Amino acid sequence: MASATLLKSSFLPKKSEWGASRQVAAPRPVTVSMVVVRASAYADELVKTAKTVASPGRGILAMDESNATCGKRLASIGLENTEANRQAYRTLLVTAPGLGQYISGAILFEETLYQSAVDGRKIVDILAEQGIVPGIKVDKGLVPLAGSNNESWCQGLDGLAAREAAYYQAGARFAKWRTVVSIPNGPSELAVKEAAWGLARYAAISQNLNAMNQGANPWHVSFSYARALQNTCLKTWGGAPENVKAAQDALLLRAKANSLAQLGKYTSDGETAEAKEGMFVKNYSY
Repeated sequence: MASATLLKSSFLPKKSEWGASRQVAAPRPVTVSMVVVRASAYADELVKTAKTVASPGRGILAMDESNATCGKRLASIGLENTEANRQAYRTLLVTAPGLGQYISGAILFEETLYQSAVDGRKIVDILAEQGIVPGIKVDKGLVPLAGSNNESWCQGLDGLAAREAAYYQAGARFAKWRTVVSIPNGPSELAVKEAAWGLARYAAISQNLNAMNQGANPWHVSFSYARALQNTCLKTWGGAPENVKAAQDALLLRAKANSLAQLGKYTSDGETAEAKEGMFVKNYSY
């Protein structure tokens, strides 16, 4: 509880009384109730998760490709889009020895969150053993935005709280929401407002009155990549079991390079020509 003194307009002199002396009664103190918002029971865990994900020299491995997108990755090396092949590739990624030295968090697709590695261990457990926090992509993809300039909005808010509760029970400790603003098509005011509203509602649901303003500036800035970390790894693997070690080495090399970049220590000395190739895809659609 706190008290505050308020001045009401009735205490001010009328215009006709300007310049004249007038006895004015002292304002009465008014008691104002203040609402105290306490962090939830998960506040300590939330802070721990944030500090781990924002560890110096580490960043996020985005491996939250949908099954359809993962299929495109596998097709590029001549593999079918089967659960077994997706499992084999994801196992290769998360079991790379020492990956946690450079990666602090891994964003998973829903299938991956509940998936086991080839050896039967839960993927989320393997990540935890590496000191990597499991995260989950929670948006449900883009759909056309009516009344816009051929733009999109991101769906998935309906039922989000219940889904996130289930994801937490499965081992996820942070979430990702993705939306897109089309620069060539505008962006229209409607699309910008829709994107901002969606992101705000996602944050409110996910944080659920937890305390996120625990730390002071400067904000931690790091990397969160999918193809930039996986591209050479995927090509090196090619679906062949005998190439797993070499593919994991390629992943660790890219992860270390990004780690050094986050620390401001990266140089391109010793990089292969392939590593320097751009991955820009014209007219790529999310």
